[in-house]
Amino acid sequence: MNNVLADRLGHAFQNPQLLETALTHRSFYFENRAVSPAHYERMEFLGDAVLDLIVSELLIKAFPQMNEGTLSKWRASLVNETVLGEIARGLDLGRHIRLGKSEEKERENLRPRLLSSAFEAVVAALYMDGGLECARKFLESQLASRIETLDSEIEFAADFKTRLQEITQKRFHTVPDYQLVQSEGPEHAKVFTYEVFINGERAGKGAGPSRKSAEQEAARRALSEKVTESEL
Repeated sequence: MNNVLADRLGHAFQNPQLLETALTHRSFYFENRAVSPAHYERMEFLGDAVLDLIVSELLIKAFPQMNEGTLSKWRASLVNETVLGEIARGLDLGRHIRLGKSEEKERENLRPRLLSSAFEAVVAALYMDGGLECARKFLESQLASRIETLDSEIEFAADFKTRLQEITQKRFHTVPDYQLVQSEGPEHAKVFTYEVFINGERAGKGAGPSRKSAEQEAARRALSEKVTESEL
């Protein structure tokens, strides 16, 4: 079992296999079926539901007077792949995910979607092994500072990725896919360029001094050029 990560998660697993499965990408599973009984996608499905439930509860408790529309926007801004990917990086989750050869070469620059998916699977592992309170305690520790700084007008308005994801989920039942096009320049002044795809079609392209800012710019362009909220 991955004791280093378990300690970081703050939980001693009674069933270590749950955490191992949560850290197994499908590329590793298909290359190592003899030693890997499953990959994390089923657990990701459960973790997504647990995450929505707990974050909804945390928001309702933190903001008893806030209306459901704003709470929904805040929840979306907290559980999108960018935020979950950032939390996963903070936990150094990428170092512990079991990857196949096709993904291993990208370990130092894992896609936010892969990281967020693994994070959701880990949430499921915590829930399955320790119950709802265990998962709640972990998520509260990871999200407390973000919840404290939420702002109904500023936070969501500036989060183009969240807005784009809400629209695409509602219209197309899918999520945007962000892909790195290039990164150039010296380490202290790199410029990243990302493209965002919806249903396999390029919807926007953006550049910025960080991966996050480039993805936000790509989402902003997609919202202004390809997708409008009036189309909902």
